[in-house]
Amino acid sequence: MSTQTAEERQREIVRAARATGSVDVTALADALGVAKETIRRDLRALEDHGLVRRTHGGAYPVESAGFETTLAFRSTSHVPEKRRIAAAAAELLGDAETVFVDEGFTPQLIAEALPTDRPLTVVTASLPVAGALAETENMSVLLLGGRVRAGTLATVDHWTTKMLAGFVLDLAYIGANGISREHGLTTPDPAVGEVKAQAIRAARRTVFAGVHTKFGAVSFCRFAEVGALEAIVTSTLLPTAEAHRYSLLGPQVIRV
Repeated sequence: MSTQTAEERQREIVRAARATGSVDVTALADALGVAKETIRRDLRALEDHGLVRRTHGGAYPVESAGFETTLAFRSTSHVPEKRRIAAAAAELLGDAETVFVDEGFTPQLIAEALPTDRPLTVVTASLPVAGALAETENMSVLLLGGRVRAGTLATVDHWTTKMLAGFVLDLAYIGANGISREHGLTTPDPAVGEVKAQAIRAARRTVFAGVHTKFGAVSFCRFAEVGALEAIVTSTLLPTAEAHRYSLLGPQVIRV
C-alpha cells in the first residue's frame, strides 16, 4: 500500500510526465501502487492547476512559466505531426523573399521544407536553423546576434531585438509554447517573447505553426494576439469546432 500523500504522488506524476513527454494511467497506477481511479483523480487535479493536459488513458505536460521542454526533447515528440504541419506552413511562402524563422523544432522543420529553387533570405535567432540552412543553395542566412539560451539554442536580449528592428520582412514563421483565444500566443521567458514580438512587428505577414497540444495552453508572457496572425497551421487533431473558433478571430486555420 502506498504511503505517499496525494501531493507527493502528484509531484511524482508531473516529474514523470516532464521527463518522458507523457504518462499512462495504468503504468502510473502500477508504479505508484494505487488504483487507476486515484491516478485519474490526480490527473484531473493537475489539469485544473494547468500542469498537465489529460488524454485518453493518460496525460502530457503543459509548458509553463517554470517549465519549458528542451529542443532535444521537442525533436522526439509528435514528430510525424510536426513534419506535416511544417510542410503545409512552407507552402504558405507565396512570393516572400525575406523570411523570419523562429526558434523551436517545428520552425526548424519549416526552414528545411522551404523551396530552394529561387533566392530566399532567412533571418533567424536559432542556431540550429542557421546551421541547417547555411549551405543551402539560393539561401542567404542571417543569424541574429545576442545571448544564446541553453536548451533552445537561440539568441535573445536587446542585441537580438535591435537587429530585428532594422528589418522589413515579408513573412514570419512563429512558434509558441501556448496559443489560446483569450490570452493569444504565450511563452515562458520574457526575453524570448520580446524577440517573437519584434519579429511579428517587422513582418508584413505572420504564420503560426504548432501541434494540437499548444492550443488552450497558456504560458507566462503574451507576445501576440491571435488576430495578428494571417494563418494558423496545425493538425486535424485540433477539433474542427475549435479551429473554427480561432478562425473567427481573423486567421485562416489550416489543419493537416
